[in-house]
Amino acid sequence: MKTSRSAPLLVPPAAPSPQETEDPWRFDALGSVRSRDAVTLDALPRARYRSAFEIGGAIGVLTEKLQARCDALLSVEVSRLAQARAIHRCRYLPHVRFQVMAVPDEYPDQRFDLTLVSERACHWSPQELERAQQRILEHLEPGGHLCLIHWTGQSRDMRLNGHDVHDSFRRLSPKSLRHLRGEMDGTWRLDLFERL
Repeated sequence: MKTSRSAPLLVPPAAPSPQETEDPWRFDALGSVRSRDAVTLDALPRARYRSAFEIGGAIGVLTEKLQARCDALLSVEVSRLAQARAIHRCRYLPHVRFQVMAVPDEYPDQRFDLTLVSERACHWSPQELERAQQRILEHLEPGGHLCLIHWTGQSRDMRLNGHDVHDSFRRLSPKSLRHLRGEMDGTWRLDLFERL
């Protein structure tokens, strides 16, 4: 695989230290993640969301920023260690809830006006992605927003790349989703949709 020096590989080390285990993707250390988060927040059309759902909250870097625009925010993650860091990071935010959850096998029984999928979908199989799309659509209110943000590279633990994920959601337009915005910046891709 060809890589550039400016685009860090997001591949966990073979024998991670305790700090790297809690933050395997080094989100705290990567300036590109902070920049990507700013673009993500700027892409959201509404100043405020009633009920937001973040799939792939990791250690809570984006969660902590996103919460300022939400009356209620549910952040889910498959890694207990990463989520423990997110809970600690957001411990002073009573309107933010956390749950260990493996979407699409599990999904909260509520409706949202914002669903954000950050990096997580690249780890799903094509069948899981299809099931996740169905669940997201079922639980996203009409007029609600779906924001996807994914790295476009490839690592050993990824089943899909960011383009695969985003293109599959683009194919749901115009029947179920309206594509509002798309942006690519070398190593990541953002797409924003509105539920029809």
